[in-house]
Amino acid sequence: MTGSLELSQFNPRSEAVVAQTHVARARFPLIDFHYHLNAEELATDYPALRQLLADMDELNVRCIVNLSGGYGEALRRSINLLDRGYPGRFVSFANLDWRYALSDGWLAAQLKQFEQAVHTGARGLKIFKELGLRYYDPDRRLIMPDDERLAPIWELAGRLNVPVLIHTADPVAFFRPLDGENERYEELINHPDWHFYGEQFPSFAELIESLISLVSRHPNTQFVAAHVGCYAENLSFVSDMLERLPNLCVDIAARLPELGRVPYSANAFFTRHADRILFGTDNDTPAGYRTFFRFLETSDEYFSYAPNRPHGDNGRWNIYGITLEDDILRRVYWANAARILRLDP
Repeated sequence: MTGSLELSQFNPRSEAVVAQTHVARARFPLIDFHYHLNAEELATDYPALRQLLADMDELNVRCIVNLSGGYGEALRRSINLLDRGYPGRFVSFANLDWRYALSDGWLAAQLKQFEQAVHTGARGLKIFKELGLRYYDPDRRLIMPDDERLAPIWELAGRLNVPVLIHTADPVAFFRPLDGENERYEELINHPDWHFYGEQFPSFAELIESLISLVSRHPNTQFVAAHVGCYAENLSFVSDMLERLPNLCVDIAARLPELGRVPYSANAFFTRHADRILFGTDNDTPAGYRTFFRFLETSDEYFSYAPNRPHGDNGRWNIYGITLEDDILRRVYWANAARILRLDP
């Protein structure tokens, strides 16, 4: 056969003969620190909730942290349905209402609402990536993560002794030109709203520096930087962040492709920072969980990070397992998250 071929049709079969280990469940019980549940939908869809719990049991997922708890009455309903309805299986984080951000009275209202949320049962605060990308003040100025006007929120989290999980920026390629050198070209073609290249957006470097500035200014507040410190492509940089910022941890949600393609660096990173890394998936399927387990627990080589999807969703590469020691697995799967959330062993 000769002639042209659409890139979307190019899905070569590897001829490498390698081990294929099926890891049906995590070796140790785990907390998924990065998940998003819609309690409103689950409240009227008991079969879906029952299936979720069955999947958790099968996979050895002891607890899920729901980062989309919401605020106000929606948060109370979420906590009643999940946290109180299934004790020990779910933990809810509060969110802020960013409508009319930094207008008169907004900050006071958010502080009151956040404190009430914690008293109601919320175990942390989730900040979405729109901070730094899409939230504007009344003067139409973009609000960055380290904006001093937001400082009372982070200080309150510290006084309440609850963590702040923050997602800043996105994969580096999302801030690059959309051309033949962009490793996420196909993903961005399918999701053009994820492309943040242009003068209307801060640069990736500006956003990461703003995140570092935020965490450094509030040493008494525990921060968790989502998605491997929001810079999974540069583990050396994230390692330096963790060295410089003792109040920072990272989760590994939705960054299996980035971690798995650099297995030597990833193993060294997990080993060096075993007490600062939290397991998370960002809403994976049972098959997706098992790929995470295969990455963390085996030495398998050159396997797909998305076995049910041709050539993956993020980029055209395969990954390798890093065979973490049991002591490190226990900390990543459970102990680190339990410490931050103040859960019983």
